[in-house]
Amino acid sequence: MRLSTRARYGTRFMLELALNFDQGNIFLKDIAKKEEISEKYLSQLVIPLKASGLISSSRGAHGGYRLAKSLSQITLKDIIQVLEGNLSLVECVKNPSVCSRVSKCVTRDIWEKLDETISGVLSSVTLEDLVNLQNKAN
Repeated sequence: MRLSTRARYGTRFMLELALNFDQGNIFLKDIAKKEEISEKYLSQLVIPLKASGLISSSRGAHGGYRLAKSLSQITLKDIIQVLEGNLSLVECVKNPSVCSRVSKCVTRDIWEKLDETISGVLSSVTLEDLVNLQNKAN
């Protein structure tokens, strides 16, 4: 499995919002500059994040973006699933009807275990955890 730039940059964007959670709205240009990510690219990431209810935005002099939920309510799985879509390594794990060999395929069991493990790890890490790790690193 390989995470796309969308997932990696989206996670960095969300972490930046989390690190500044108490400061209110943050301008996209400020996050783009700090994270060294194109503002145009970030503007494409905010669309699905906003649609999913993970972030909110407001316009005006005090506008910008902020998390729509508390740090402990947003997991890495939430973020990555919004930006990547289905996290399954193999399509047949989530949609058995795509393969006629599902009932006799021993490798599918392995892919299913991998999916469960990946999902479990991503579900167990919240933005609050990442903020705590970041604060310890500084």
